[in-house]
Amino acid sequence: MAPGLRAGGHDVIAPDLPTADDSAGLNEYADVIADAIGDRRDLIVVAQSLGGFTAPIVCSRVPVNMLVLIAAMVPLPGETPGQWFSNTGWPEARQEQAQRDGRTLGERVNVVEEFFHDVPADVVADTFARPEPVQSETPFGQPWPLAAWPDVPTRVVICRNDRFFPPHFMRRVVHERLGMTPDEFDSGHLPALSRPNELVERLEAYRAAA
Repeated sequence: MAPGLRAGGHDVIAPDLPTADDSAGLNEYADVIADAIGDRRDLIVVAQSLGGFTAPIVCSRVPVNMLVLIAAMVPLPGETPGQWFSNTGWPEARQEQAQRDGRTLGERVNVVEEFFHDVPADVVADTFARPEPVQSETPFGQPWPLAAWPDVPTRVVICRNDRFFPPHFMRRVVHERLGMTPDEFDSGHLPALSRPNELVERLEAYRAAA
């Protein structure tokens, strides 16, 4: 998405997080992001999936105009990312979605079927030609440190074709935890890869409306 955002005149920061470092967790991820932001202002923070645990911490540390969650986890105070899955009823929702789609789930998540099913083949090939990223288990055992959601305008986008975080599941989670009705987008779990131009347009519309 960065080229499209930059073409619209925006500065874009997409820092690499220390996901392979077992000594790094949610606060350390937020440290990296805050350091990358530096003295920039007029910020819109965009978080996807597990980033829903880190982005609000960033918003509590630096001035932010808006937080946008895209197919993202919505934590409660003291909840760990590992607890989030069972607390929200994700396993049951994922199984229900697979049954609706006529798919059979294995013991492990099928990354291609659940994350990349609507991503263009050339993008999938390019992604899988790179070394597989390593994600430490450390952050999954760390309680979300904030006492409440940060006082920043928040927009939530869920994906209608998301097999990993099914839309019926995400509508409920967002309503229960943020008291909001989320916006919806026609993609799977990775809209930045499957429909980047349309997602750039959505972000620009949020910015303009604000």
